[in-house]
Amino acid sequence: MQNLGYYNGKYDEIEKMSIPMLDRVCWYGDGIYDATYAHNHKIFDIENHLRRFYNSARILDINIPIAKDELAELLKELVLKVDDGDQFVYMQCTRGSGLREHAYPENSVGNLWITLTPCAVQDTYKPIDVITFEDKRFFYCNCKTLNLIPSVLAATAASRAGCHEAIFHRGDIVTECAHSNVSIFKDGKVITHPLDDKVLPGTARIRLLAFAEKLGFETEERDYTLDELFNADEVVIHSTGSFCIPVKHVDGKPVGGKAPEMLKTIQDALVKDFEEQCKAD
Repeated sequence: MQNLGYYNGKYDEIEKMSIPMLDRVCWYGDGIYDATYAHNHKIFDIENHLRRFYNSARILDINIPIAKDELAELLKELVLKVDDGDQFVYMQCTRGSGLREHAYPENSVGNLWITLTPCAVQDTYKPIDVITFEDKRFFYCNCKTLNLIPSVLAATAASRAGCHEAIFHRGDIVTECAHSNVSIFKDGKVITHPLDDKVLPGTARIRLLAFAEKLGFETEERDYTLDELFNADEVVIHSTGSFCIPVKHVDGKPVGGKAPEMLKTIQDALVKDFEEQCKAD
């Protein structure tokens, strides 16, 4: 099996699966999600992703119908049912089902979705080009909700400009990207936006900061500006599937390229950690 779909205990090839119209996702996009990758049929950084998944549900009062450790085992079982060892592992929980009514009932039980599709992580060493995009999202960005229209518009604008990602900014302050976090390197320090309701607590962000500190580099979590972005020693995009990708151009202007040794040292450590977590038996 190549593409697997799961919904509330039933699974099959994605093309054969169907979802009830009464699922609140159809009315409101009312749900949360998380995603990671599998390599050699082993799920990468699963604990951090599940922790964030359940935290998003807690903040938004969504009742995931399975305990965290049970979901971990389910994901591991499903990954073994697909042919390709490199998979995009996606999980989603909507608030539940019912006729269209904004207010949801107390103790509603969520609907659990899982999809597995063949996909490998990106080449973290290959620089990309990006655009900037005004951040017009609401203030639940610390939850991975299904309300992704601003990210869809930003990612589409980037694609049509021949770029790989869009960096969000609220006024002059850089926040994150359409589907990743962004940080800068300056004078041997990794600088990234603080965790608040304007950015997602990225698992790759956790790993980037942890490995930077382990390797002897300083880290700083604070607001930084577009001007600082354009004048950084390096600009890096990081997500579960990209680790720490350098940015070559922002809005067509060259950036970074001034701290190659620091960049490669961190990249090598992140890639090594991924390979060790997902090495074949």
